[in-house]
Amino acid sequence: MSDDQPRLSPLHDRHVSLGAKLAGFGGWSMPLEYAAGTVKEHTAVRSAVGLFDVSHLGKAMVTGPGAAAHVNATLSNDLGRIAPGRAQYTLCCDDATGGIVDDLIAYYHSDENVLLVPNAANHAEVCRRLRDAAPEGVEVVDHHTDYAVLALQGPRSDEVLTAVGLPVGHDYMTFVEAAWPADGGDLGVVVCRTGYTGERGYELIVRSDAAGALWDALLAAGEEHGILPCGLGSRDTLRTEMGYPLHGQDITLDVTPVQARLGWAVGWKKDAFWGRDVLLAEKEAGPERLLRGLRAVGRGIPRPGMRVSLTPDVPLCEITSGTFSPTLRTGIGLALVPTMVAPDAEVGVDIRGRREVFQLVKPPFVDTSVRED
Repeated sequence: MSDDQPRLSPLHDRHVSLGAKLAGFGGWSMPLEYAAGTVKEHTAVRSAVGLFDVSHLGKAMVTGPGAAAHVNATLSNDLGRIAPGRAQYTLCCDDATGGIVDDLIAYYHSDENVLLVPNAANHAEVCRRLRDAAPEGVEVVDHHTDYAVLALQGPRSDEVLTAVGLPVGHDYMTFVEAAWPADGGDLGVVVCRTGYTGERGYELIVRSDAAGALWDALLAAGEEHGILPCGLGSRDTLRTEMGYPLHGQDITLDVTPVQARLGWAVGWKKDAFWGRDVLLAEKEAGPERLLRGLRAVGRGIPRPGMRVSLTPDVPLCEITSGTFSPTLRTGIGLALVPTMVAPDAEVGVDIRGRREVFQLVKPPFVDTSVRED
């Protein structure tokens, strides 16, 4: 495969047969939406259950004596807050600037085994930084194409997993390893109570060569529950409703955790992590901008790159994420707004030459409690 050819998911043929509209994501060709369309897929996740292929996400294992200590000394969050069998949202920051190289999930298997799942576009860079800084005996092993990741999300996800014989009911941000099929199968599946939609759900990590069988079983078991295969278009509208940032848009190397309201994912009391000194200084001084939500007062739908102004002649920033919210039936967005602006101010967004009024709000836009029920 040449460098300019996108990688294909191990489920690519199934997406094609389902009529998926494909698009590029982080160097991968992935489904944007299926025949039902983004809004119906979004609604299925909020009301029933949806199945996503997110195999483009990175997978890297940090192994060896001191593996967990190495992760803890470099990434932002504090693994000491959790125990083996739990997952943690964390950030890889640049040591000099504090900017966010990537946001990722750490799955803490043991002190000598931590699985990291970064974003596709940043996977190689995260691995490189961790590998370059690794002490003797600690390895960073790239498993990007060895495993697939399926995300089963929605209030009926437990019923679907139960029907295929996989474990359910463990706490939010925990994971269990299971054999599949349940009747003596030898396929290992890591069943994670994590997700990017804000709904109760699971992410399943499975060998790439076995992903197709699991995908087929989940769709068959979910048919009576209203399951839909879902593309990354609905994943984007779902995460925007939750106010979850997307790397490359809302968070980048030019944005710090303090500015992005991600200080809760920083172990401020740790002795060391990349960017610690500059981030502590910014936290103490206060950031000059904050990631804020915008909700339309009228009918405007914001899109990334649209200009935000306090008054027509006082520009502020640009929309970083923006969409129509199928749940709220209105336009919503995110933007890095200067902190001088009142948190509940009304601002304007330039939508194709027309100034539409938006209310600044604190994300999320929808109820977050359901993800932990």
